[in-house]
Amino acid sequence: MADGSIDRRRVLELLGAAAWVPWSAQVMAAMPALSAVDHLLLGAADLDRGIRWVEERTSVRPAVGGTHPGRGTRNALLSLGGKRYLEVIAPDPAQTTYTFQIDVRTLKEPRLITWAAGSTDIDALARRAKTAGRNVIGPSDGSRARPDGTLLRWRTLGVPSALATNGVEPIPFFIQWAADSVHPSTDSPGGCTLTTFRIVHPNPAAVRAVLTAFDIDADVQAGSAAALHASLTTPKGTLALTGD
Repeated sequence: MADGSIDRRRVLELLGAAAWVPWSAQVMAAMPALSAVDHLLLGAADLDRGIRWVEERTSVRPAVGGTHPGRGTRNALLSLGGKRYLEVIAPDPAQTTYTFQIDVRTLKEPRLITWAAGSTDIDALARRAKTAGRNVIGPSDGSRARPDGTLLRWRTLGVPSALATNGVEPIPFFIQWAADSVHPSTDSPGGCTLTTFRIVHPNPAAVRAVLTAFDIDADVQAGSAAALHASLTTPKGTLALTGD
């Protein structure tokens, strides 16, 4: 038109064209943290006491998973529905060294200490992070022998941060399970479901910024110290797990 205006029909045409952007060109939506969870780590100073603590509150007894050679820890597992599970992690008295990133040996009560987010292409995730200037560790190979001798294999990507406080790391590490390994959620004792997951931190904006960089949309609230909060539905009702 001579006056430079655009008629209504042309506006609708332009809007329609914008709506048909190919999926590959669109920005991927961030995944809710609850959906991103692969497993939650419940630290305990003693594995047997940690197992009893969970069983008393859920009526489901976590099954012994195995040891982590070189890290000084061993674990027991409980399925949380879907591809999610709870890992009770404790010192392994048979090992003389302890290198796990969080010291659970002096915990008075079991508590959530960190979490793992699942990945289906951990190499691509690492490349994206490095291209964006993020400091990451790995991907690194990991494995664990189950009590029946079956070897589970995985790869992990660490995300170093200065956000750990109160013995809690709010930033997850990422894990991709080997194609020939059974995901622990499928053969660990069942009956419990993870229903909510949120993070508390003195600097919630900083935590959100790191998680957003990895396409995770988390409920991060302000608090005096870092803590993880999760709700489970169990045969005994709702169980609130915390990292306080």
